[in-house]
Parts: sequence; C-alpha cells; structure tokens
Amino acid sequence: MSELEIAEEVREALQRQAPVVALETTLVAHGFPPPAGVEVGLEADAAVRAAGAVPATVGVLDGRIRVGLGPEELERFTVESRKVGPRELAACAVERATGATTVGGTLAVAAPAGIRFLGTGGIGGVHRGFAALPDVSADLPALARAPVLVCSSGAKSLLDVPATVELLETLGVPLLGYRTETLPRFYTAEGGPAVPRLESAAAAARIARTHWRLGGAGLLLANPPPESIDVSELIEEGLREAAANGVSGQAVTPFVLAFLHERTDGRTLELNRRLVVANARLAAEVAVAFASP
Repeated sequence: MSELEIAEEVREALQRQAPVVALETTLVAHGFPPPAGVEVGLEADAAVRAAGAVPATVGVLDGRIRVGLGPEELERFTVESRKVGPRELAACAVERATGATTVGGTLAVAAPAGIRFLGTGGIGGVHRGFAALPDVSADLPALARAPVLVCSSGAKSLLDVPATVELLETLGVPLLGYRTETLPRFYTAEGGPAVPRLESAAAAARIARTHWRLGGAGLLLANPPPESIDVSELIEEGLREAAANGVSGQAVTPFVLAFLHERTDGRTLELNRRLVVANARLAAEVAVAFASP
C-alpha cells in the first residue's frame, strides 16, 4: 500500500522474521489524560523491547498510515486526534488528519504489514443494550479477519462481556487465558466466562502457529490485570451519567473511563496503565517464542 509507511527498524525486523509487536495509539490520545498517554505509550514500547521484540506503534500522520512511531511522533496524538477504526483509515489519510488507531484500526494495518502480534489494554465488543440498540465494536470483525494474536485484559468492563464471548465464538476467534481459567473483566482478574488456561507464552505461540496453518485469523489471549478493583457499580453509574449527558458511540468509553478514574481517586487509572504495559510485554514474549526455532 502506498499509504503505508513502515519504519526502517520495523521493516528490517519483518524481513528477518524477527519478533514484532503492534501497539495502538488510541490509548495514547484518548485512554489517559495528558501527558500520561504518551508516557504509557513509551512504557509499552520499552516493555516490548525489554522482552526482545521490536515495537511497531501504529497511527495516521501527515497523510500516511505509519507503522513504528518514536517519542516525538507520539506527542502529536492528543485528545483532538481522530479515533480511527478500519472504516476511517482511508479518509483520515486522504484528509491528512492525525488519527489514533483503535484495536480494530491497528489490526487492519498490522496484518497487511506482516505483523502477527498486538498488545493492548482491552478490546471492544458487544455493547450493553444490544437488543434495543445494536452496537458492536469494529474490533471484533477486524479480529475475525486479521491473522494477529491480541493480548489484552479481556473486553472493556462497560461492555456486555458474555455476549462478546458468544460473538467471538461465532466469528471463529479462539479465546485463551494466560494463567487464568476465566476471562478477566479488565479491572477485575476473574469472574468472566470460562477460558482454556495456558501456562506459558510458548504454548500460546504454538496454538497461534497451528491456527494460522489451518487458515484461521485472529486470536485473543486474555491476561489478568496485576490486581483487581471491583468497579461494577461505578460502571453502571458512569453509563447512566453518559446517557444523561447525551454521550454515545465512540465517546462512551473515554467518558466512562474518566468517570472511573475520578471516582476511584486514580486507582483505575494506575491499574489501566499497568495492565497496558503488562499486555505489551506478554505480546512480546509470545512473539519471541513464535520466532524461536
């Protein structure tokens, strides 16, 4: 793709079939209050490198879909940046807007670039109240199409998690647990639907390799957060507050996250930061295992 610009470090790693991990930029622009977003992006980058892989942060800048961003480039992803999923990539590039890629948008770029692993916080999914107002994140169909293993702490807590798991099954996306037997609920390590437990990154790499040989696409490796915070009641309150303020669509997640951060005196913010870095590290460990002979 002429619109795709891959950093030299990432290109060389892909040519050598060395481990590479994609990282999204929505977390940088919209997941944390400034300047924490850039700091978390750099921490995730460092965690990938420390585990022996090459980070490839994805975003849209100056009319190009960029794969592999440095510190100065990350600083350009502010709250004014567009939130870019698969459908918005082309328009964002043509209009030369700054676009922060979601998980779905990052998957849509990573797979054509040849990247097989992605580390993130949590994926989107089926929103609550689907029966009355159908709303499914573009992350899920992107995951069903892209041959990329995603490491996350489950689906975002404000979603309908059981329905998200059912849809992942329908889409043929394997759901695996890293040292857990239940799907993490983002801020809570346990309590979600049952998942097959894996004890090592190497086991995840073997399953991914076999899945791709059989013609499969994406996989989801769920990594429990470093600690648990029960925010179920606060999430309900945050969703009601969002509705009362007319917040809808892509704006709901950052609104509720900010609500949680404020009501927990920053505890959810710090945990979110830690789990993002932990998932980037795990993705790198799986990528390294995958690249090993």
